[in-house]
Amino acid sequence: MCFSATADLAAGSVICALGVACVARVRRARDLPLAALPLLLGAHQLVEAAVWHRGGGTGVATTAWAIIALPLLAAYVPLAVLVAAPPGARLRLAVPVLAGLGTAAVLGACLADRAPVAGIRGHTVGYAVDVPAVPLLIACYLLATVGSLLITADARLRLLGGLTGAGAAICAAVWRTEFVSTWCAFAAVVSVVLLLWVRRPAAGAAPSAVPLT
Repeated sequence: MCFSATADLAAGSVICALGVACVARVRRARDLPLAALPLLLGAHQLVEAAVWHRGGGTGVATTAWAIIALPLLAAYVPLAVLVAAPPGARLRLAVPVLAGLGTAAVLGACLADRAPVAGIRGHTVGYAVDVPAVPLLIACYLLATVGSLLITADARLRLLGGLTGAGAAICAAVWRTEFVSTWCAFAAVVSVVLLLWVRRPAAGAAPSAVPLT
């Protein structure tokens, strides 16, 4: 979410470009789903630009935004982390993956039952989605998306998990004031961290030679 349609378009374009760079620099096939995450985040911003132009309400753009934000990300992030993890480190990700799949199933059923509604609130867009057991769903959602990153063996992905958790808290706090949305800036930070992750030296690569004088 950004503070205007123009900001969403600009942010979405930049984040998609970062996503293309991430995908182009992937060295291992198993890293591809996680490297492609910025493409999904960028598309999310572009979809919200359409929500701004429509003035909120219901419709294809609002539903697409909710599908990406809720069931899709809940399942996609932990599964992408699972695929990227070395085989010996995947068992520890079972709980976040199951939490993500269960959360996605519940949220998907809720969206199929009743269309979400968007409303312009100051400099942000609010979305009304009818879901049960909200605190439990939020906890499971965070376990899936943030928890899967925090317990991975990769230090860069753990950093991303910490930034994701902090960013979610900041975005929620600022959004409640209806002053401005910070999600687009947060998505850009996530994309930059993932770009650094895919550009990391390959395991077992020889160190660069140091000239002797």
